[in-house]
Amino acid sequence: MPAPPAPIVNALSVDVEDYYQVQALAGVFPRDAWDGLSSRVEDNTALILDILETAGVRGTFFTLGCIARRHPGLVWRIAAAGHEIASHGLGHRRVDSQTPEEFRADIRQAKAILEDCSGQPVRGYRAATFSVGPHTSWAWPILEEEGHAYSSSVYPVARDFYSFPDAPRRPYRPAGTGSLVEIPIATLRLLGRNWPCGGGGYFRLLPYEVSRRAIAGINREGAPAVFYIHPWELDPGQPRPAGVPLKSRLRHYLNLSRTAGRLSRLAHAFRWDRIDAVFDIAGKPVRPSHAAA
Repeated sequence: MPAPPAPIVNALSVDVEDYYQVQALAGVFPRDAWDGLSSRVEDNTALILDILETAGVRGTFFTLGCIARRHPGLVWRIAAAGHEIASHGLGHRRVDSQTPEEFRADIRQAKAILEDCSGQPVRGYRAATFSVGPHTSWAWPILEEEGHAYSSSVYPVARDFYSFPDAPRRPYRPAGTGSLVEIPIATLRLLGRNWPCGGGGYFRLLPYEVSRRAIAGINREGAPAVFYIHPWELDPGQPRPAGVPLKSRLRHYLNLSRTAGRLSRLAHAFRWDRIDAVFDIAGKPVRPSHAAA
């Protein structure tokens, strides 16, 4: 009698950014004030590392270059624990707010900083606020030219800050690239549309069981799910400035005290690994990064 198929291994990822770098709070935390704000990313990321270590899980940490500059020891700790270091760009600028030349300089510098801090090649990239799509299709060839093997910058759902609901739900090669692969965030196809189930605010705002059942449903389709979370989502003690619109307050602050427990449950509920391992990218050669500008 044939053995049952092995459980699907899913891809767990962390977008390493601080609470004040979130798009929804840009009105109260202007970019020119960031350097003067207290950083909480190191302690919050350490909490995620502890949760994953307890569960025996490795993941991919999409890290901002500016975070690596400010906390080089954090990047080294992530890499030393066996996790993949990938790029989240230099300063959390949306791709569609940059020219192609600015984007190239941004990702080139971030890649070099991260490789210097981690001692490992950086193969992956995730755009700030999932801002890669048909309107920025020039970004994928530039990513490949600058030595990235994959991008995980598309969430195939409709939303105000990003919207690419017609994107493929499974990994694909964008037009104009050779071997670069776009690996979308997990969605569940139901009633003729894609429903978000790959983490972020949906993981905090909706009951835990919604995410668990959705990921299990994707696995029943025979596919791995790509899940993501931010360190600030585990931090109920982060500053709460005045002037944040109600919609943004709900998005950012609701259920922060529950996220650590939910992440622990999810880490134990499924099999997880790094994106480069799940999608067989780890062995692919990448071009060495250029020197940081």
